[in-house]
Amino acid sequence: MKRRKLSKSILKTIVFLLIASCGPVVITSRGNNPLPPWFYPNRLEVVRYVYFPEFSIYYDLYARAYIFLEGGIWLRRNDLPSRYNNANLMHSGYERIQNYSDDNISRYHEENNTNRGRSNRTVRRNNE
Repeated sequence: MKRRKLSKSILKTIVFLLIASCGPVVITSRGNNPLPPWFYPNRLEVVRYVYFPEFSIYYDLYARAYIFLEGGIWLRRNDLPSRYNNANLMHSGYERIQNYSDDNISRYHEENNTNRGRSNRTVRRNNE
């Protein structure tokens, strides 16, 4: 019996290594709740959040929830509100947030994305 369990675990490991060497692999504990179609990593990596800078939306891959600002408060929802109906996330640029797994995304956003593309203080003008 022990030998059979060992053989199964070795077989699973071999199958995993073969699949991983063929291309991108995403491992999830929720097989019945697949990743969104816009998320297709080009390598195996541990990422919890994906950020869409065009819309200031985060997606939590662990919780399968979108995170966005509404009235100055970060909300988590399984679906985006109607104001994002025209947002095509499949064709929008996104960034994988690596090395950040805290539940509080507002801290990350304040440190990294608060004034992203909105400040012109550092832009040199031709007349200066």
